[in-house]
Amino acid sequence: MWPDERIARFVNAHFIAARVHPRDTPDAFKEYGELYNAQWTPIVLLLDPAGVEHSRIEGFLPADDFLAQLMLGWARMAFDAGQWAEAERRYREIVDRFPNTDAAAEALYWAGVAPYKATGDPASLKATGRAFKERYKDTPWAKKASVWT
Repeated sequence: MWPDERIARFVNAHFIAARVHPRDTPDAFKEYGELYNAQWTPIVLLLDPAGVEHSRIEGFLPADDFLAQLMLGWARMAFDAGQWAEAERRYREIVDRFPNTDAAAEALYWAGVAPYKATGDPASLKATGRAFKERYKDTPWAKKASVWT
Protein backbone atom coordinates (compact mmCIF):
# COMPACT_ATOMS: atom_id res chain seq x y z
CA MET A 1 0.00 0.00 0.00
CA TRP A 2 2.90 2.39 0.73
CA PRO A 3 5.47 2.80 -2.06
CA ASP A 4 8.20 4.11 0.27
CA GLU A 5 9.64 1.42 2.53
CA ARG A 6 10.22 3.92 5.38
CA ILE A 7 6.53 4.76 5.40
CA ALA A 8 5.52 1.10 5.29
CA ARG A 9 7.81 0.31 8.23
CA PHE A 10 6.52 3.25 10.28
CA VAL A 11 2.86 2.46 9.60
CA ASN A 12 3.34 -1.24 10.34
CA ALA A 13 5.21 -0.46 13.57
CA HIS A 14 2.73 2.05 14.98
CA PHE A 15 -0.68 1.64 13.36
CA ILE A 16 -3.13 -0.85 11.96
CA ALA A 17 -3.71 0.25 8.38
CA ALA A 18 -7.12 -0.11 6.78
CA ARG A 19 -7.90 0.99 3.26
CA VAL A 20 -11.37 2.13 2.30
CA HIS A 21 -11.58 2.95 -1.40
CA PRO A 22 -14.58 4.70 -3.00
CA ARG A 23 -14.66 2.27 -5.95
CA ASP A 24 -13.65 -0.95 -4.20
CA THR A 25 -15.77 -0.55 -1.06
CA PRO A 26 -18.34 2.19 -1.77
CA ASP A 27 -20.62 1.35 1.17
CA ALA A 28 -17.77 1.41 3.68
CA PHE A 29 -16.39 4.55 2.04
CA LYS A 30 -19.75 6.28 2.43
CA GLU A 31 -20.15 5.10 6.05
CA TYR A 32 -16.69 6.16 7.19
CA GLY A 33 -16.77 9.30 5.11
CA GLU A 34 -19.89 10.41 6.95
CA LEU A 35 -18.63 9.25 10.36
CA TYR A 36 -15.31 11.12 10.04
CA ASN A 37 -16.40 13.95 7.73
CA ALA A 38 -13.96 12.73 5.10
CA GLN A 39 -14.91 14.72 2.04
CA TRP A 40 -11.96 14.10 -0.23
CA THR A 41 -9.36 11.51 -1.13
CA PRO A 42 -6.69 10.69 -0.43
CA ILE A 43 -7.17 11.09 3.28
CA VAL A 44 -5.36 9.31 6.08
CA LEU A 45 -7.05 9.36 9.47
CA LEU A 46 -5.01 8.53 12.55
CA LEU A 47 -7.40 7.00 15.04
CA ASP A 48 -6.87 5.47 18.45
CA PRO A 49 -8.26 2.01 19.30
CA ALA A 50 -11.57 3.62 20.34
CA GLY A 51 -11.91 5.20 16.89
CA VAL A 52 -11.18 8.74 18.11
CA GLU A 53 -9.45 10.82 15.47
CA HIS A 54 -6.21 12.49 16.55
CA SER A 55 -4.90 13.64 13.19
CA ARG A 56 -5.70 13.65 9.50
CA ILE A 57 -3.59 14.01 6.40
CA GLU A 58 -5.40 15.17 3.29
CA GLY A 59 -4.01 15.11 -0.23
CA PHE A 60 -0.82 13.77 -1.71
CA LEU A 61 2.57 14.61 -0.18
CA PRO A 62 6.17 13.73 -1.04
CA ALA A 63 7.49 10.82 1.02
CA ASP A 64 9.46 12.88 3.59
CA ASP A 65 6.53 15.22 4.18
CA PHE A 66 4.08 12.34 4.45
CA LEU A 67 6.26 10.44 6.89
CA ALA A 68 6.74 13.59 8.98
CA GLN A 69 2.95 14.09 9.05
CA LEU A 70 2.43 10.49 10.15
CA MET A 71 4.98 11.02 12.90
CA LEU A 72 3.22 14.25 13.89
CA GLY A 73 -0.05 12.35 14.28
CA TRP A 74 1.68 9.64 16.31
CA ALA A 75 3.18 12.32 18.57
CA ARG A 76 -0.26 13.91 18.92
CA MET A 77 -1.65 10.61 20.17
CA ALA A 78 0.92 10.58 23.00
CA PHE A 79 0.19 14.24 23.73
CA ASP A 80 -3.57 13.66 23.84
CA ALA A 81 -2.99 10.74 26.24
CA GLY A 82 -1.01 13.00 28.58
CA GLN A 83 2.23 11.12 27.90
CA TRP A 84 4.23 14.34 27.97
CA ALA A 85 7.79 12.97 27.86
CA GLU A 86 6.95 10.54 25.07
CA ALA A 87 5.12 13.23 23.12
CA GLU A 88 8.10 15.58 23.44
CA ARG A 89 10.47 12.84 22.28
CA ARG A 90 8.31 12.10 19.25
CA TYR A 91 7.96 15.78 18.32
CA ARG A 92 11.70 16.38 18.64
CA GLU A 93 12.39 13.37 16.43
CA ILE A 94 10.42 15.06 13.64
CA VAL A 95 12.44 18.27 13.99
CA ASP A 96 15.69 16.28 13.96
CA ARG A 97 14.87 13.88 11.12
CA PHE A 98 12.73 16.10 8.88
CA PRO A 99 13.76 19.71 9.55
CA ASN A 100 12.77 20.93 6.10
CA THR A 101 9.17 19.72 6.16
CA ASP A 102 6.07 21.69 7.09
CA ALA A 103 5.58 19.34 10.04
CA ALA A 104 8.87 20.40 11.65
CA ALA A 105 7.73 23.84 12.78
CA GLU A 106 4.54 22.42 14.28
CA ALA A 107 6.56 19.68 15.97
CA LEU A 108 8.94 22.24 17.47
CA TYR A 109 5.99 24.15 18.91
CA TRP A 110 4.44 21.10 20.56
CA ALA A 111 7.85 19.86 21.74
CA GLY A 112 7.95 23.03 23.83
CA VAL A 113 4.39 22.66 25.09
CA ALA A 114 4.72 19.04 26.22
CA PRO A 115 7.27 19.63 29.03
CA TYR A 116 5.31 22.68 30.16
CA LYS A 117 2.19 20.52 30.42
CA ALA A 118 4.20 18.03 32.50
CA THR A 119 5.75 20.49 34.93
CA GLY A 120 4.08 23.89 34.65
CA ASP A 121 7.58 25.37 34.29
CA PRO A 122 7.58 27.96 31.47
CA ALA A 123 11.29 27.42 30.71
CA SER A 124 10.51 25.05 27.83
CA LEU A 125 8.12 27.59 26.32
CA LYS A 126 10.73 30.34 26.54
CA ALA A 127 13.39 28.10 24.98
CA THR A 128 11.01 27.18 22.19
CA GLY A 129 10.15 30.82 21.58
CA ARG A 130 13.88 31.57 21.26
CA ALA A 131 14.36 28.59 18.93
CA PHE A 132 11.72 30.00 16.61
CA LYS A 133 13.76 33.17 16.23
CA GLU A 134 16.46 31.06 14.57
CA ARG A 135 14.40 28.35 12.88
CA TYR A 136 11.06 28.48 11.14
CA LYS A 137 10.73 32.20 11.94
CA ASP A 138 8.44 32.85 8.98
CA THR A 139 5.91 30.17 9.90
CA PRO A 140 2.53 30.52 11.62
CA TRP A 141 3.95 28.38 14.44
CA ALA A 142 6.62 31.02 15.14
CA LYS A 143 3.87 33.61 15.47
CA LYS A 144 2.02 31.38 17.92
CA ALA A 145 5.18 30.93 20.00
CA SER A 146 6.16 34.62 19.86
CA VAL A 147 4.50 35.39 23.20
CA TRP A 148 6.80 32.91 24.97
CA THR A 149 9.99 34.98 24.65
